[in-house]
Amino acid sequence: MKKILVLILTALCLGNAVSAQTYSILIKDGHVIDPKNNIDEVMDVAIADGKIVKVAKNISGTAKQTVDAKGLYVTPGLIDIHSHNFFGTAPDHQYENGNLALPPDGFTFRNGVTTVVDAGSSGWRTFTTFKEQTIDQSQTRVLAFLNIVGEGMRGGYEQNLNDMDTRMSALMAKRFKNYIVGFKVAHYEGHDWSPVDRAVAAGKEAGNIPVMIDFGGSQPPLPIEELFMQHLRPGDIFTHCFAQINGREYIVDQQTQKVKPFVLEARKRGIYFDVGYGGISFAFSQAIPAAKEGFFPSSISTDIHTGSMNNAMKDMLTTMSKFLALGMDLKSVIKASTSNPAMEIKHEELGNLSVGAEADVAVLNIRKGKFGLFDYTGRKVETDKKLECELTIRAGKIVYDLNGIANPIAIR
Repeated sequence: MKKILVLILTALCLGNAVSAQTYSILIKDGHVIDPKNNIDEVMDVAIADGKIVKVAKNISGTAKQTVDAKGLYVTPGLIDIHSHNFFGTAPDHQYENGNLALPPDGFTFRNGVTTVVDAGSSGWRTFTTFKEQTIDQSQTRVLAFLNIVGEGMRGGYEQNLNDMDTRMSALMAKRFKNYIVGFKVAHYEGHDWSPVDRAVAAGKEAGNIPVMIDFGGSQPPLPIEELFMQHLRPGDIFTHCFAQINGREYIVDQQTQKVKPFVLEARKRGIYFDVGYGGISFAFSQAIPAAKEGFFPSSISTDIHTGSMNNAMKDMLTTMSKFLALGMDLKSVIKASTSNPAMEIKHEELGNLSVGAEADVAVLNIRKGKFGLFDYTGRKVETDKKLECELTIRAGKIVYDLNGIANPIAIR
């Protein structure tokens, strides 16, 4: 009898030892906003082996690091689907291996961004160099829209129709399908649909992947109704959607201050509208009337480069804060910066806190105060709140901690 009791007690102790969970990181008491999984409440998030293993209230167990997120927002790692990261030293190459692009790690984690999509800086001729020098060297997950121009975004080369090769572009996309998420058309000044049509054809040939359009430059401007209804497919992306610059047609009618009816039809048809803020590609004169009608972007992105980061755009969280100021609710802003862009690039494994997902997490604060948010024209919107990143986790490791809210701060 005594022997049986000993065996039972031993079994119970072993059972308790097995059930006692150990995590690499445990985020406690944060307000979790995970739009894909429809979570919008205070919960804990547990991480182990680089993955999300549990999202629930009052998770118990031990952790190598605990993050006190009380009073903060816990979201999936942000996804910026319009950035320029093919940095280099050639002064005449602009965004393709040039000095207008930025190395991602210095500008992502401090904003809660864990994934960027380079928007056409490289083409099929130059993508392997971009992969070797930037994608393979970055902690940030770097994906890419491949420029339909073989050289990529190298100034005057973008006007060369002879370097817009559908077949070679599609072959490169298929070869690097884990990195290339679509094709990009940008900066073409001819009154000609060829770049768009070739990019769409490449998208079809490469497995029906999307095209991102930076549209405009011709005089007179090509009509965007024809672009949406006759050239693009459902699932293609119209970036710089709130731009108001010469050489392009705007989505808001300047006479009526209303979103043009065919733009609403295009959205119903499945065209995505991306911010792509950039240096001169966002104007409150477009965004404010659109917001008044409830027309908000499908995805929020920065078009970050050396020209935009120190001007009106600043960074991802400033861009997101502008849409909060325009009346977009916080959950929708997070959705447009996480699960929506993941859907647009057909990588829906990203942008969520699902159990089993790679642990990319942002812990955000809403700072209260008096802030002025302005566009490149100098128009300013005042607001009393602004998003700020407290901590970022990439692939299960803390890569940014603003105020040392992780305990211990570093694993030794």
